[in-house]
Amino acid sequence: MFTGLIQSLGKLKSLGNDYFQISCTSSNSYQILQDLAIGDSVAVDGVCLTVVEVLPQGFVAVASPETLRRTTLGAFPDAWVNLETSLRAGSKLGGHFVTGHVDAIGTLATSTQTANAWEMRFTAPPAANSGWQRQIAPYIVSKGSIAVNGISLTVADCDADGNWFEVAVIPHSFGETNLSYLQPGSLVNLEADILGKYVAKFLRSGSKSHPEPWEEDPAINSLGTITPEFLAEHGFM
Repeated sequence: MFTGLIQSLGKLKSLGNDYFQISCTSSNSYQILQDLAIGDSVAVDGVCLTVVEVLPQGFVAVASPETLRRTTLGAFPDAWVNLETSLRAGSKLGGHFVTGHVDAIGTLATSTQTANAWEMRFTAPPAANSGWQRQIAPYIVSKGSIAVNGISLTVADCDADGNWFEVAVIPHSFGETNLSYLQPGSLVNLEADILGKYVAKFLRSGSKSHPEPWEEDPAINSLGTITPEFLAEHGFM
């Protein structure tokens, strides 16, 4: 589990056979390396990877073929990647809960500098799209959270179907992450807010005429039918 608050930038290099070397040479790399150990989880551009070797100025991680197929990892040689170590009990949660399980690959459409922010628009695979990427669009909502290359961002605007969304990025976040290296057409890893996914699942289960066995649990049924009105009444909307 991560927060989406990037700690450092690293350089990604493929070693072949699904292994990657991540070099940490920036001034704040100590946040990643200070007590890094084999078996630790690190979010690399929003992808949860396991450390298999610790280096003096970085680490080696392995990614499964499924991870490579679903993310941008390895698509760009010597790419700058965002790094974040896993959340620890008692740590501050300044962003939102990020699992490191990428839902879809999106695309940067436009990036415009304003007086106090960078306004960036991304496109996401449409809900009707076939394949594994179809899951992301329904969970993109205005003022909701989304992780872009592992960065916790707030959706400033989006269309009704979630096929595109806009974020306003403060100069600090823009300069300390690889958002500053993106150009229109650049691909990014997207992860929707996990809380939204669970809410959507409960809504779907509440509309079934034949509930699953677990849904007949008395403790669950005592809550009543889960509807948009129920969620609003209990402060979820």
